[in-house]
Formats: sequence, structure tokens, C-alpha cells
Amino acid sequence: MFARLDEVARKYDELSARMADPGTFDRPGEFQRLAKEVATLEPVVLGYRARLAVLLALEETRLMAEAEGDAELRALARAELVDLESKLETLSQSLRLLLLPRDPNDEKNIILEIRAGTGGEEASLFAADLFRMYGRYAERRGWRLEILSHSASEARGYKEIIASISGQAVFSTLKFEGGVHRVQRVPETEAQGRIHTSACTVAVLPEAEDVELDIPDRDLRIDVYRSSGPGGQSVNTTDSAVRITHLPSGLVVICQDEKSQHKNKAKAMKVLRSRLLDQKQAEQHAERAETRKAMVGSGDRSERIRTYNFPQNRITDHRIGLTLYSLDQVVDGQLDPVLDPLRAWYQATLLEATGDAFR
Repeated sequence: MFARLDEVARKYDELSARMADPGTFDRPGEFQRLAKEVATLEPVVLGYRARLAVLLALEETRLMAEAEGDAELRALARAELVDLESKLETLSQSLRLLLLPRDPNDEKNIILEIRAGTGGEEASLFAADLFRMYGRYAERRGWRLEILSHSASEARGYKEIIASISGQAVFSTLKFEGGVHRVQRVPETEAQGRIHTSACTVAVLPEAEDVELDIPDRDLRIDVYRSSGPGGQSVNTTDSAVRITHLPSGLVVICQDEKSQHKNKAKAMKVLRSRLLDQKQAEQHAERAETRKAMVGSGDRSERIRTYNFPQNRITDHRIGLTLYSLDQVVDGQLDPVLDPLRAWYQATLLEATGDAFR
């Protein structure tokens, strides 16, 4: 492990030196590529060097604590040893986390898909609530959200809504949100005051970049037609809606939100690319067992990763047994109290699987 860290530190110094070379700026994109790689390595190298410094201080302090002579100096050294050993453990734990296997998708933007499941109109209203929750969280993080496609319900909810979210580390932050979300509350239309249970499915897909997937034109069937649903601004008076079918896989994406056929086609291709990338990665990494179908399940109430109980102001994540009585804050976009424990649980699971390289 330490030989590997030495190698990482040498690579970091080499890349930093190349960034300082004026000739780097003569090669288009080279400085940006180097800067990105240096930024990735920097936390590991700084943590490693800080740990080496503490190890050196520990060695010197132990010699002082064992030296003959001044008893007061030995007592001070022994007290300092306790602090240094605690600091060493903290730095070691940080390095363990930094050296965990990285998900290559962590820095990517995402395609967020929310669909109403069991529960009829109440499920569509809950889909709108979930979308609003993620939208407010994205706003708090300074991310950019763009609706790609949506299908409204009669109750002003969403049967389905698809959006892209772009910003720093979006996928790594939201990747555990995929699954069935269950809601328990009294619908507005419920005269008896009975609590109903509904469900929505959420899929979080890493956004595919053009260089990752080559989709030949012959694999696509593109149909254009007149948009349906509420009109306005010529949306449903021209043949602007686009349906793209990926023939080899059978995947179909429809986009009709824009009045421009070209914009609808571009949005539909963005969604299609992300779905195909997710499918491809699931096939390549069977151990993940997180194909898109497994992620969203059937939409049945009994399958759930999380329950939102409005009468009790309670939110429960069933994967880690987390229960919070601050549902009102969470649906307002304050998601970190839910996401942070999930991330810690995932890191602990990886640490257990990879073993402790420092012992």
C-alpha cells in the first residue's frame, strides 16, 4: 500500500511540473486534462504526506519520552504521544476512504426519472413532490436542472417527469436515490381522513458523453408527430414531438415539451444515451446488479427504499434503518441529513469488503 502511495505522490509531482511548463499551453486541452488529474490526486497526496509527517513526529516524540534525564520533559512527550496517535488514526481513516475504489460515474451529471407507481392520482402528486424536493436541493447546491420531458396528470401532478441535473459531483451525491419511494398521507380528496399509501419510482442515471457511445444512425428510428396535451406557443399545433426508438435494444424515448423539433430531438437523444450507457455498464459490471429495471422495481407499494409519512412528519430509509422526524425539512430540499448517512454506510461497506490496508 505505501509503495503505491509513493508512486501516486511521484505522479502528482510530475503532473504538477508539467502543468507549470509553458509548452503545455501550446497543446489544446492539455492543461485542463492535467489540472483535472492533479485535482483528483491532490487529496490523497496531501493526506499521505501529512501522515508521514505525523509518523516522523511520533518517532521523535517516543525517543524523547524514553530518554533519560528531565522527568518533566518525558511527561510532556508522553502526553504529546497520545495526541499524535489520535491524529495518526484520523489521517489513516481519511486515507482509507480516499483510496476506496472510485465509481467512474461519480463526477458525472445525471438524468433523473420520476414515475408515478401504485396509487393513481395521489401517486402523481407525490411524483411532483419528489421532483420539487430534488429541484430545491439542486438549487441549494448550485446545480442546474432542466426538464427534458414530462407527462402531467389531471390532478396537476406528474405521471412521469424526466430532467437533467448538472453540476459538481451530482451522480456521487444522488446515486443512492434510485428505487421505490413510498408515501403515507391523507389525500386532499379523502373525505374520511384516512391515510393512503402510494408509491413512485426514481431512477438516477449518469449522463452519457458523446465519446462514450457510438450510436449509428441505422440503429435509430425517429418519428415526428403533433404534440398532445396542453397547448400554448404552438406546442401542439406543429409536428414538433419526437419519438426515438433504438432498434437493437427496443428502448423508446419521447420528447414533446419544446415547440422546436430539433430541441426535442436533442433532449430525447440525451435521455437515450444515458439509458444505453446505464444498460451497457450494468452488463459490463454484473456485480453491481443495478440495472435500471432493478433500480425502479415494479412501482408496487411493498417494494421501497424509503417511506415518507406525512401525519408523523417521519422519513425512514429502510436500507440503513434511518428514521428522522423532519420530513417537512427534507421535502423542502434539505436532503443532506438523509444522504450523508447513506454515503457513510456505503463507505463502511466498501471498507469492510476491501479490508484494512493499514494494519
